[in-house]
Amino acid sequence: MAGGLNSDSVERNGKIVILTLIVIFTFVAYTLKLFSLQGLEGESYQRQSRTISSQVNTIAAQRGEIFDRNATLPMVINSDSFAVDLIPAEIPAGHYDAVATKLASFLGITKREIDRKVPQRSRRSYAQIEIRVNIPFETIANIAENINDLPGVSWRSKPIRNYVETGSIAHVIGYVGDITKEEINVMYNQGYKANAIVGKTGIEKQYDSLLQGVPGREMRTVDVRGHIIDDRPIVEPPQMGKNLVLTIDTRIQELAEQTLGNRVGAAVVLKPSNGEVLALVSYPYYDQNLFNNDDASAQYNKLATSPNNPLLNRAVNAVYPPASTFKTIMAAALLAEKAFPAEKKIECTGRIDYGGRRFNCHVRWGHGWLDLKNALAQSCDVYFWVTGRDNLGVDRISSYAKEFGFGQPLGIDLPAQSDGFVPTAQWKERRYHSTWLGGDTMNMSIGQGYTLVTPLHVANMIAMVVNGGKIYRPHLLKEVRDPATNELLEEIKPQILHESNIDDTVWKEVQQDLRYVITDGTAQYPMNNKKIKLAGKTGTAEVNGAKKDHWHSWMAAYGPYDAPVEEQLVVVVLVEAVNDWEWWAPYATNIIFQGIFQNQTYEQAIEELGFKYLQKARARAE
Repeated sequence: MAGGLNSDSVERNGKIVILTLIVIFTFVAYTLKLFSLQGLEGESYQRQSRTISSQVNTIAAQRGEIFDRNATLPMVINSDSFAVDLIPAEIPAGHYDAVATKLASFLGITKREIDRKVPQRSRRSYAQIEIRVNIPFETIANIAENINDLPGVSWRSKPIRNYVETGSIAHVIGYVGDITKEEINVMYNQGYKANAIVGKTGIEKQYDSLLQGVPGREMRTVDVRGHIIDDRPIVEPPQMGKNLVLTIDTRIQELAEQTLGNRVGAAVVLKPSNGEVLALVSYPYYDQNLFNNDDASAQYNKLATSPNNPLLNRAVNAVYPPASTFKTIMAAALLAEKAFPAEKKIECTGRIDYGGRRFNCHVRWGHGWLDLKNALAQSCDVYFWVTGRDNLGVDRISSYAKEFGFGQPLGIDLPAQSDGFVPTAQWKERRYHSTWLGGDTMNMSIGQGYTLVTPLHVANMIAMVVNGGKIYRPHLLKEVRDPATNELLEEIKPQILHESNIDDTVWKEVQQDLRYVITDGTAQYPMNNKKIKLAGKTGTAEVNGAKKDHWHSWMAAYGPYDAPVEEQLVVVVLVEAVNDWEWWAPYATNIIFQGIFQNQTYEQAIEELGFKYLQKARARAE
């Protein structure tokens, strides 16, 4: 009996102990958690509390402005504007149609346009949907006065890009637009958010990180219903993006643009001593301000499907056969390799029969006996066919073409550019499963066949000659400046892209020969200039599928020939075969040199050069 009582007592005491331990453990756990919440995690929860009770609005930062090399007036500025957004789920049930109709009347659009942006499946979404951009302040004021009738409607500052300088500069500057889902997936880690405005092409895209400012924030205290209860917002002001000064000279850009006219093609003005691009013209072009409105996608599609593709920058993205401008490289290769004596002559009878095919020189009756200097001056195909096929060969020709930068990226600071192409015998065997033939070498020797270049490649080729074997990376950015103080933050230094080992005597002879092309060769009439000594090479490229008697017209030149290198400029003009044939490239090049160095307008330049008759002839033809 006593043993049973003792056993029950022990069991009862054990349960009491266990229960006591559980209570103590629970108390300690809650105490520790309370300490953690109040002490260790208190600040975190306070921050969350402040966030929950705060309304944060982003203040858009203005993009940096873009100037030409003279940095006087901006080519691109920002204009104050607003965007109107809608959060569909904040509209009371059954009131969507009334709100959308009223909002449409304020915005000057149809309700159907709002419905397209807010389809039925999105009517209960809390996502902010952009309804319209480029809204003036007056419209925003009207919406604000009627905001009680427009639940879910809000607005924000969204400055638009105003392109003061339009025309051919569009291909250099580019344009901006709303960030896409694909872009934000790539750029999110760089700090880009939804509704960001980003560069799409040109300088706007290339230097977007510099042009982008830092957005500001406006924070207000609100109640649980989102009503503002504090009239004193905390404002973190936005920081404007950096200002960019380009190497482009607006006067020269406009001169080159006017000179090219409405001819499909391109023009490049390059400073060979440091790689600065003073003009980069491509026609046709477009107006970047077209992309400031809600129909930006429609405008883009219209341009993308337009004849001759005005979105294409022909100066750096389109490729062409270099034609007889390539004979500049051939001359340098023959001299450097001592492959054929410069003074030795070859007879041009106007044709060569080779491989069962007849090759006709551009002068059908022939040039007679020519040495290298006169062959280059007269652009004799027979001379270069023979020396290219029998004395240089495809491997050495390809090697020298690459020495001049052909078939390689030029590194210009634009987001898209073509490398061009230089063929080799091995490439043809892999690509077409056929052997490289002597006829292929002959075609390559006069800049036809598979070789493809951009006008900028040809400009760099001439720069190589001017600099005596050195090419600088062509660039468009000159300086980065602070938008508030105009303080110089960064100055772009010249970068050598390639330096050749070819002897100086070769370069001097090529320079003299290019001068001879102007004084006694194919360019002596269109390139005749009494004020400026010029040197250069013409080119006329045959094009498959072009109309009869239509060719690409090239002129690649530099000058003043007798000036120090630092004062010389390279000008390259290409006129595509789609234009009526008028051999305009050499005339245009002369006009550009005249306008630059005589400080003349296009009209003044053609008047002094005596080219008015050409302008009248074209007007009659049109």
